[in-house]
Amino acid sequence: MKDTAGSELVVIFGGRSEIGLEVAKRLAPGATVLLAARRCGDLDSQVAAVRAAGAAAVAVREFDADAVDAHRPLVDSVVADFGPIGTAVLAFGILGDQARAEKDPTHAAAILHTDFVAQAGLLTVLTTAMYTAGSGRIVVFSSVAGARVRRANYVYGSAKAGLEGFCSGLADALHGSGVRLLLVRPGFVIGRMTEGMSPAPFSSTPSQVATATVRALSNGRRTVWVPKVLGPVFAMMRLLPQFVWRRLPR
Repeated sequence: MKDTAGSELVVIFGGRSEIGLEVAKRLAPGATVLLAARRCGDLDSQVAAVRAAGAAAVAVREFDADAVDAHRPLVDSVVADFGPIGTAVLAFGILGDQARAEKDPTHAAAILHTDFVAQAGLLTVLTTAMYTAGSGRIVVFSSVAGARVRRANYVYGSAKAGLEGFCSGLADALHGSGVRLLLVRPGFVIGRMTEGMSPAPFSSTPSQVATATVRALSNGRRTVWVPKVLGPVFAMMRLLPQFVWRRLPR
């Protein structure tokens, strides 16, 4: 294990994520960055990118988000090897196939498990560890899809809505503990996850989402919309009558 004394530990859960990697590069200067992902032996390009961004050290760990029972042993081993986690970024998730999920309960459950259950499980483990340490920052990615669930993607949207509710209560529970949680609400993000889909209005890139995330993290924000215009837009969207809302596209 490399000597990383004095450097903050940043852990990206979902080390292959485009947004997660962009956040990692922005937090990298002087930090120890750990990329946690499945098939972690295949992260050479991601490790090189974070190292080039100025990280003091870069490490990898095997991480399967859906293996909820393995979350606590993983976090415990990371803390034992590197010390307390300064910033944890939950950058994993799946979009799934809405049409398939409407007919296949197993697929619907898989979307809900990855995008809500696994997130809630890891958040519980992380906040327990950070509460013990007396400090830490956590970044969670929600979506405008969770702000008001639409007919066009209600399975994914409902998972994000559940995650939003969980994070709202968790942030209140953490008040005064020294542990802070940032909830990021991006709109349509142009990247691998949405490849082949037509961009929606107010779309952004992984780089733009990461820049807004790190800025909000530095400012001690609790929530951030990306782009910020989505905040007032969705304040108005919540007022739309249901018969109009159900006809809106993704």
